[in-house]
Parts: sequence; structure tokens; C-alpha cells
Amino acid sequence: MTLPPLRLFPLLMLLVFAACSENGSADQRPNIILIMSDDMGYSDIGCFGGEIQTPNLDRLAANGVRFTQFYNTARCCPTRASLLTGCYPHQTGIGHMTNPPNNPLGHDYELPGYRGALNRNCVTIGEALGQSGYRTMMTGKWHLGYHKQEQWPLQRGFEKFYGIVPGAANFFKPVHPRGITYGNDTLTITDDNFYTTDAFTDYAMQFIGEAHSEDKEQPFFLYLAYNAPHWPLNAPTEEIEKYRGKYRKGWDKLREERYARMQEMGLIDPDWPLSPRDARAWDSLNVEQQEEMDLRMAIYAGMVDRMDQNIGRLVTYLEQNALLENTLIVFLNDNGACAEFAELGSGPKEQLGTKEGYVLSYGRAWANASNTPYRLYKHWLHEGGMATPMIVHWPQGIDPDRRGQMIREHGFLPDIMATFLDVAEADYPETYAGHQIAPLAGKSMVPVIRGGEGPIHEEPIFWEHEGNKAVRLGKYKLVMKWDKDRTDNWELYDLEKDRTEMNDLAETMTEKRREMADLYHAWAKEHQVLPWEEIQTIRKELGAKRKARH
Repeated sequence: MTLPPLRLFPLLMLLVFAACSENGSADQRPNIILIMSDDMGYSDIGCFGGEIQTPNLDRLAANGVRFTQFYNTARCCPTRASLLTGCYPHQTGIGHMTNPPNNPLGHDYELPGYRGALNRNCVTIGEALGQSGYRTMMTGKWHLGYHKQEQWPLQRGFEKFYGIVPGAANFFKPVHPRGITYGNDTLTITDDNFYTTDAFTDYAMQFIGEAHSEDKEQPFFLYLAYNAPHWPLNAPTEEIEKYRGKYRKGWDKLREERYARMQEMGLIDPDWPLSPRDARAWDSLNVEQQEEMDLRMAIYAGMVDRMDQNIGRLVTYLEQNALLENTLIVFLNDNGACAEFAELGSGPKEQLGTKEGYVLSYGRAWANASNTPYRLYKHWLHEGGMATPMIVHWPQGIDPDRRGQMIREHGFLPDIMATFLDVAEADYPETYAGHQIAPLAGKSMVPVIRGGEGPIHEEPIFWEHEGNKAVRLGKYKLVMKWDKDRTDNWELYDLEKDRTEMNDLAETMTEKRREMADLYHAWAKEHQVLPWEEIQTIRKELGAKRKARH
């Protein structure tokens, strides 16, 4: 072999460096970590007005930015569908819920927007970033298709997965309805100290470590979807004891304290009144009931606390491995606090504080406090159902002078995909794996994160879930709570003056109401959204047919 002249070596090294850069070995694009909590209220964490100890999330907020008007889709699986695809949930096939097989209300409505699992006319963030050179991994709750393995994370763009495929599980003993899945395999958990929140973080760090050891220069995307603090109420004893007795003051006092703290922090305008209590008065409970409700809320708070501790473990791991500076971390929640089952919680009180139970909840009364100061809950599209606390932390991407600030422009879930594609310098595909892909519904938030002015959305954005409907256009929000006996019960609010939705303008601003309702109906027609009355009829018919067959 003939060696090149010495004077050519600098040129050859420059060419080699350029080739390496093109191949990604000198990739300077940020790592991306998306963290989602489950069924948590808007005001539960410290940096959004709560008394629960969340120093790690508070630190991310202090060194990043907080979005005060970011919206989810008010329910677990439609939110996850929209979050991961950048589309409206009906475009992905999850306009309602995901369902396991043999359910008489089943997954196969034979309607494109309601099939109950991600279709192939959308791409996940994992698929989009994966084809752009990112390592992709996930730990936690999937809830985007259960009954066929082809719908699981490894088949939807993630190289590694550890978590639960369905929507809920006991935190200590995740055996129903499926248990823990690692890759595509179901694991049997025998560790007496197992706790999902801890395990999801353990595997998140393991996956990052494996990816980093294989190629230190290749960026990664991690989706960490905690199931905390979704029911069942399961928390380690030490976390419960930390909060036991702190909630004997009751939900009335708690709401007042959070409301005052949120005003002091600048999260809410003092002119927005606190929404009415949506439960019986705390003082109307007897001593035994108050003790039980204190325990239920203490367990819930312990679940949030333990999640925060684990986020701290992850951040420390990133710091120790010199990964934090160029990692974009986004934290948000999937829907408002959960008022399901009963006003004072569900499940046998004898199971509270143990490792048992599957449907243990803290009830509507505490959920009302968790959503301070807003109305309604998970499932509904008033602010209490769809407003999420959101934190963005990115040392290399956020100017030091901007850190700790609040972003008040409104955004929604499809903006997450658009933002990640922007920072990853990746394209959103028109086709993927031979399928036509629905257009991206979101817009990048990078300009406002970096300090730019102006709204993220000048155009209207939309929501629908089980007949509950909403449109946001500028400062106005048109919203409807589904009522089987009424089809035009729209409410209209000026959210600059009245974000707690106490002053309905629908009867005084009829032209604005009509304009926004027309926008909603045009959107619904174009996005596979059907009237809930029609879906209810189809469900009944399918249920009757299956019952007749069996």
C-alpha cells in the first residue's frame, strides 16, 4: 500500500471528520426525554401551587420554563395517541378508548376514528425520530393498543420497552390484566420490594446507559410514562407516613391555600374566582370519615412524591454522565385529576396503606382540590379536565435569563411532536412503511421556549371525547359538557378574564358562539369525529350481536 504524501493528511482528516459528522458520530442534536404523569391534578406539584413535596420537578421548573396554558385531551389513551403522533386522537383510531379482546363494547367499532388502537396512518415520535438517527426507548404505561402484539411499543418505533401495556395495574403486584412487559415478553414479578414507579426509572436509566455505551455521540429519545398517581392508591409506607395527618384540614381549606399560593406565584390571575366546591363540606364528615379521607389523600400525595424522587434519580444520572446539558426534558400530565367511582373514593378502606387493591381511588372531593382552581375533571373538556402543568428543561436551549419564567401562550399535545422534530432536525413523513400519514396537527414551540413573542396558535384547535367538545380560538374557548337530552348546550368563555369558566358568554356573544361552533363541526367532519349519540347506538348494537352469538 502506498502512503499518501504527508501534506495531504490534514485534508484527509477533514474529510474523515466530515464523513463522521454525516454518519451521526458527531451528532450534536439534543437527547430528548418525555416524562408523563397519570391522572394528576393541575395544582398538585409544588411549582404549580401544591403542597406535595416535589423538589426535583420544582428544580426543573426553576431552571427551565413552565407552560401555564398547555392542554391534554382529558383522558388517558386519547391523550397518549395525540401526544405520540402529533395528530388529533380520532385520526389515529383512538377517538374513544382502547379495549381488550372479547369486550362486548369492543375495539372494532368498524369506524376509522374509534378502533381502539393506533392505526397505520400515523407515526409515533419513536418512528419519526428513529428514522432520523435517534435511539428510541420507552418505560412505563403504553395504553395505545392491547389485544395484538403488533400494537405494542416495539412494533411502533421503540427499540426497547419495559412497562405495562394496558391502562392500570397494582403498583406492587402488577398482574392484572397483564402484568409487566419487557420487550414483547410478560414478566412474573417476585420481588417483595417491587414498585412500578421505581422500576420504570431503573429501566429508563439502564436503557440510556446501554445506548450511551454503544455510541456516545448518537442522541436518544426516552418516553417515560409513569402510572402514578393513577388508581389504585398504592404508595410505599414511608411516603404515606410523610403525609399522614397533613390532610385533616380537609379539601375546603386545601383549595383555599392552593388558590392563594397560585396567585402569589403568578400562575393565575387574582380576578379569576375560585370555582365552587364540587363535594360535600369537609366539616359535614364524621371523625372516622375524615380519618379515612386523610389517609386516601396521604397515599395519593405519597405517589406523587415518590414519582418526583424518581425524576430526581434520573436527573442525577444524567448529570453524573454529562448528559443533562444537552438533553431536552419535557414533563406533563395526561388529563386532569380523576373523579371516577365516588365522591369519597372507592375500594375497601381495609386495603388502604397495604400492597393490595386494584380500584382504590381518592374520590371526587379530593380531585376537586387537585384541580384548583378549575372546574371538572378527567373526561370533561373544561379546564379542570384538560389543563396540564408542563415543564420544559433544556440547559443548552434555554437562555439563562429566561429560566424560571412562565409561558402563557396556549398549546396542545400535537405541538410536542412538532417541537421534537424541530430540535432533532427531523422531517415529518408523508408516508411511512407504505402507508399514507395524516398531516401533523401541531406547531413547534421552540420559538416561544427560546423567548420569542406571539401565539403558538392563531388558528383554532379542537377536542372531543365522549361527546364533550371544545374549541380554543385566541382568548376564547367554546366548550360543551355532553348531555343526552341537549345537543346545543355550548358555553363560551373569555379565558383572559375568566379561566375558571364562571361567566358564560354564550347568550351575549351569539356571533362568536356561532362562528366557533361552525369551526368545530367542520373540524369534526374532516377528522373522523362522530356524534356521541351515534357511537352509543353502535356500541349497543354490537353488544347485542355479540351477546346473541355467545
